[in-house]
Amino acid sequence: MPTSPLTPIRRLLLAWYRKNKRDLPWRRPADPYRIWLSEVMLQQTRAAAVIPYDERCLERFPTVEALAAAEEPEVLALWAGLGYYSRARNVHRAARSIHAHGAFPSTYESIRALPGVGEYTAAAVASIAFGQPQAVLDGNVVRVLSRITEEPGAIESQQTKARLRGVAAGLLPRAHPGEFNQALMELGATVCLPKAPQCLLCPVAAHCAAHRSGREEQFPIRAARKSFEDVVEDFFIVMRENRILLWQRPADSRRLAGFWELPGPAELPGAARKSR
Repeated sequence: MPTSPLTPIRRLLLAWYRKNKRDLPWRRPADPYRIWLSEVMLQQTRAAAVIPYDERCLERFPTVEALAAAEEPEVLALWAGLGYYSRARNVHRAARSIHAHGAFPSTYESIRALPGVGEYTAAAVASIAFGQPQAVLDGNVVRVLSRITEEPGAIESQQTKARLRGVAAGLLPRAHPGEFNQALMELGATVCLPKAPQCLLCPVAAHCAAHRSGREEQFPIRAARKSFEDVVEDFFIVMRENRILLWQRPADSRRLAGFWELPGPAELPGAARKSR
């Protein structure tokens, strides 16, 4: 049987990962609950920032049952400072769903059905915790594969993502899929960096089209950025007997749902702004 052209990449990347992988707390042991919790925290957040939150959360909620039994304000308090608070609410809802079903879901489809779990998180948990051959496609993997293949499309495009998802699936070995997924993500996080990629340290540099053409930093290609403008908002501080008036955002608010904050003109239309 002829050797696949992808085989050297698999072999080289796995060998590099086993020797150079970071000692991250959620990699020991391979507990589905811990892997799922860390993967949700890692969405749009660096591993170094996640570690203390992961440790505090597991100390307070060592099992999914403990998390399911908690009240939402306590979960949000532990999450404070990590951002993207809808993740915390979804984690809490998912924990209660898992507890109600009696066991952590063990298939890609059932993990994907949990609140707040997308394709990437479901694939990561299914492959790492349960050894299922599900390829991951997060920002690090997109960058690595875009450079290896010199992907010509903007990474925001669904067609581009579909092509890269196909490349990731083709690379994924049937044996050790979770380990390979972690190796691919680790390469993007520590070597194949957005700026100044460390190609001399890359185990698959010889198989990277962008490296061969000397265009590493031109990939991945991004669409033109949208322009943003600053918005100035007014808030009122209303005090009575050393107590401050706050209002709570609706549960379906698109921003900071359920959070308490100072009222503004929309909440106190009759209030007058005090000039300095």
